[in-house]
Amino acid sequence: MHGYDLRKRLRDDAGPLTNLSFGSLYPALSRLETAGAVRAVAGDPAVAEPAFLPLTGSISGERAALVARRATAKLGGRSTRARKVYEITQRGEELFEQLLEATDRSGEDGRAFLLKLTFARYLSAPARLRLFEHRRLQVGDRLRRASDSLAAPRRKLDRYEQSSAEHARDVLTLELSWIEDLLAAERRSARAKSTAADPLQL
Repeated sequence: MHGYDLRKRLRDDAGPLTNLSFGSLYPALSRLETAGAVRAVAGDPAVAEPAFLPLTGSISGERAALVARRATAKLGGRSTRARKVYEITQRGEELFEQLLEATDRSGEDGRAFLLKLTFARYLSAPARLRLFEHRRLQVGDRLRRASDSLAAPRRKLDRYEQSSAEHARDVLTLELSWIEDLLAAERRSARAKSTAADPLQL
């Protein structure tokens, strides 16, 4: 895919979780290319860069885009530069799997978990179980701390602080229930596959 199309695909599939700027995307693609995780392949010469490049989100990116827009304007609004097309390599697939299976040590990054969940179909069944169990431990620990803080606050809370703390606890309660449902469904699926593979298994 072209970088432009890759960003659109990510936004369409994962929504606001991947609302990254071009100023973040293109340097990341460059780093992945240097690491051998992706490679540039011959693009279709008929598919050119858009005449007006979108905002990149970085000063250096904006400068490059301005130069490109000026050059395009001189050509009557037509760009002659073919877009760079990337494809994943075997090293990239291995790195992708490692990143999906890596556990979040901070215990606070729900956004990272949701991104991993979006791509969970690429994980093995045991790896998915580990991902969900790890997240359950994280959320359970945060819920216990939130509940303890409400039960014995270090100081008297006003009604707004109390309401905010109760809301945070309730959100964590719902998230824990959701994670439990994910785990239960994953275990049912694993049992069903095991039974189908061995009909004599009780």
